Amino acid sequence: MTVFSAASLRPSRTRAHVVPIVLGGAAALGAVALVAYLLWPTWGAGGASAPDRLPVSVGGTLFNVPTTAIRMKIQRHSGPQERIDLDVLYPSLEPPGAPRHVTADTVETAVQSIDRIFLSIAAHHDALAPEQRTATIYPRYLDQAATRPEDGLTMRMFRADTPYGSEDLYSAASPALTARCTRDAATPGMCLSERRVGGADLTFRFPRSWLSQWREVAEAMEKLTAQLRGPKG
Repeated sequence: MTVFSAASLRPSRTRAHVVPIVLGGAAALGAVALVAYLLWPTWGAGGASAPDRLPVSVGGTLFNVPTTAIRMKIQRHSGPQERIDLDVLYPSLEPPGAPRHVTADTVETAVQSIDRIFLSIAAHHDALAPEQRTATIYPRYLDQAATRPEDGLTMRMFRADTPYGSEDLYSAASPALTARCTRDAATPGMCLSERRVGGADLTFRFPRSWLSQWREVAEAMEKLTAQLRGPKG
């Protein structure tokens, strides 16, 4: 009887020890699962998209620049820069889309008319301001004869024996516009218009043919300048 009683009690004691161990293991697994859930990364596999605009300081002046309008990838970062180069579609002033892939078979048909304004923003380091250059430097090289204003726009030719011998100077008062333009030749003429904003000089480039709508072009450059300006303190 004694042997029988000891043998019959041994399984009960074993079960009594196993139950707490099982319950403890289950609790530990639950805790591990909860920690893993809370710490599991929630980001996707793709990289973070670039911001729509970048705060860029040129010559100590802040500009808010559309990221996709920056022409050179090396310039696509925020912070101080010596120079940035942009292009925007005209007349919408929106950043251009991704360039189309051109192959040897399609290169001939890929050439299109220019549909955008090119803009360089560079620190001027106290160089002569564009307005001073127009008032003091250009007159030394201009032909004395000036065309009569056409639709409010005056054109003067640079003399052939000057550094600007293949260019003409266009000017208007309202809206204000000063542009130095190359003449049409093997390639269409292009115009260059400059202005100073704080510590930076803005240089706009656009086709000479656009001067037929010069008021709209002048207003577009003014609007683009306003869009790029950073918050004023």
